[in-house]
Amino acid sequence: MSGSCKDCREGAGFALPFSMAFQPIVDIRTGCVFAHEALVRGQNGEGALTVLEKVNAENRYAFDQQCRVNAIELASKLFEPTDNAKLSINFMPNAVYEPRACIRVTLAAAMKTGFPLDRIIFEFTENEQLDTKHLLHILRTYRDMGFKTAIDDFGAGHSGLNLLAHFQPDIVKLDMDLIRNINIDNIKRTIVKHTLHMLEDLAITPLCEGVETAEELKVLRDLGVHLVQGYVLAKPSFEALSEPADIKKLLKKAA
Repeated sequence: MSGSCKDCREGAGFALPFSMAFQPIVDIRTGCVFAHEALVRGQNGEGALTVLEKVNAENRYAFDQQCRVNAIELASKLFEPTDNAKLSINFMPNAVYEPRACIRVTLAAAMKTGFPLDRIIFEFTENEQLDTKHLLHILRTYRDMGFKTAIDDFGAGHSGLNLLAHFQPDIVKLDMDLIRNINIDNIKRTIVKHTLHMLEDLAITPLCEGVETAEELKVLRDLGVHLVQGYVLAKPSFEALSEPADIKKLLKKAA
């Protein structure tokens, strides 16, 4: 077993201490929080880059494990026990050798804190070049274990439609570049409209991220989008949960 794999299995710590911020994903039909995404931050709230620039091929295994543990431990303190909001955790497929082995530290953190496994979503970005066969093995294993899965930044990376042909995750997050200025860009609106129809046919829930204006929000609402994430609703809060803006007021503003 390689040193990195041993670290992954045993949950060895990432040398640089770091923490998390949380940004809500909101169901705009009700204004309720569907999930909170855990986002890496420095120990004192510094931006994600201050941590991510320290991640390399030698320590990404330990970093990926520590992200999961930090997110679960913080969420267990912040989330209301009676709330149904889920926790969305980013993971690095290239930091997972064998999914059932590498999930042990995550399961231990959830058991220790009492955080329900059925409230965890694992999302990955398709910006990284991936071994599709390995990725599919991870996603199918996580699904078999009861976790929700999500593709982040859909439309901006390597996997895209080819991945969907082999595996249909629970959620697809449309990349923010597709959403930006969608209220004044007919081409983007057409692309998003047909992508939403495709996801509906595949029984996949769409989520639009990076929404920054009330006008973008209104267009997405009119297109039938339910789950939205972005600064127009709430910015990430360091070691805390953000309260979403009033949906009705935002839509009225954009009318």
